[in-house]
Amino acid sequence: MPRTTPTLFPPATRQLASLGERLRVARLRRRYSAESVAKRAGIARGTLYRVEEGDAGVSLATYTSVLRVLGLQGDLDLVARDDVLGRKLQDLKLPTRKVAPRRAQAPRRNSAADANASVPPAPSSP
Repeated sequence: MPRTTPTLFPPATRQLASLGERLRVARLRRRYSAESVAKRAGIARGTLYRVEEGDAGVSLATYTSVLRVLGLQGDLDLVARDDVLGRKLQDLKLPTRKVAPRRAQAPRRNSAADANASVPPAPSSP
């Protein structure tokens, strides 16, 4: 069964590649071998290489496992922590359009005779 890779916009692709690079640098700073990180994360060494390349086909759970092994699992809490746009929209409290209540209307007259009945008769001339 061939694997499918999600289609991402270029900025998201660059972000994943940057994340993978940062994970690789973090592994090297700790002087962990790729084999030991992969084993502790419960993934294949090839999958770790895909993570470090920023492959979009790798699951978020796999990225999370690698973060845990590197001791960076707290960084995951920072993702979307402060929803700036959502806060701005919430703070605007855009007013909702209120519909005016309907006014009580006088009953409509149905015929011309009813309309003429309310008009006083013209004075007759002698």
